[in-house]
Amino acid sequence: MNLKADRTLRRGLVVLGAFATLFVAMPACSSASGPGSQLPLTTLAEVPLPGRATRWDYASLDERHHLLFLAHLGDSAVVVFDTARRNVVATIPDVSSVHGVLYVPELDRVYASATGTGEVVAIDAKTFKVAARTPAGDYPDGMAYAPDVHKLYVSDEHGGTDTVIDVRSNARVATIPLGGEVGNTQYDPVTRHIFANVQTRKQLAEIDPLTDKVISRINLPGAAGNHGLYIDDASRLAFIACEDNSKLLVLDLTSRKLRATFDVADDPDVLAFDASLGWLYVAGESGEVSIFKVTGQAVRPLATAKLGPNAHVVAVDGTTHQAYFPLKPMLGTSKLRITRPRL
Repeated sequence: MNLKADRTLRRGLVVLGAFATLFVAMPACSSASGPGSQLPLTTLAEVPLPGRATRWDYASLDERHHLLFLAHLGDSAVVVFDTARRNVVATIPDVSSVHGVLYVPELDRVYASATGTGEVVAIDAKTFKVAARTPAGDYPDGMAYAPDVHKLYVSDEHGGTDTVIDVRSNARVATIPLGGEVGNTQYDPVTRHIFANVQTRKQLAEIDPLTDKVISRINLPGAAGNHGLYIDDASRLAFIACEDNSKLLVLDLTSRKLRATFDVADDPDVLAFDASLGWLYVAGESGEVSIFKVTGQAVRPLATAKLGPNAHVVAVDGTTHQAYFPLKPMLGTSKLRITRPRL
């Protein structure tokens, strides 16, 4: 995720970033200072995380078993956090420069993109043991699962492709050229298609999992570095975060037209959505986070504010409405901040 930060890692520099302290906010497109600037969130806990104080990346929730899987990129490990007991229950090592993590409920398995070794690592979610390793291109990052065809789709940012893995055999079965640098990839349960950001072409590519071919390309006017992606099947909206101009694009997947464009947290990366509340979170490398309220197809900003250095990852539990932010202070140890909306 966020290729600009990872290019720094590839040059051998230390990336100081993933999260720090506090979630404050104010109306969108304003600075995080002054009276009334707090986000509508209450901090419930802040729990120390293991390992070195290095960069964190994607997170994925298993709500049924109360487990949160965190990619500790800087330590090449996947950390497993029990959200009910609020403690770390496992650290899975040897996942080189891990970027993406994705829990698939029907398989009770976690997939992690090991960018350092160019592979996807399959992890048993009960034993926390590695079950398989599959080649996945030059720079595997975000992932999406298409259940009908039992396939995992993996963004290869540098390679300009989506790698397709059959989860039954753990074999790579296709490589889909997308013609540009690839951002996040997501599954749409309504069309049963895969959508992938092609950020250097300012497009959203639509893939048919039955053929593993690109069947359409949606132009995204005003996009610059369209990287983050979340699809809400209920509203038929796709939310697209553009890291190069700090915009959120709202795309109607029925008409294939943009409905709105918003200013968001600088250098936005990960999106998370609480469907029952209609709250969309947009987390940015800059340390800012934006929150939006989605009602049907109406989208309105609630707040944008500073969270902490490189605050670019968020996961939300749709049952408890708790949001999880792995924080990496400039000094000290990493922590997981747990928040809940103030309604």
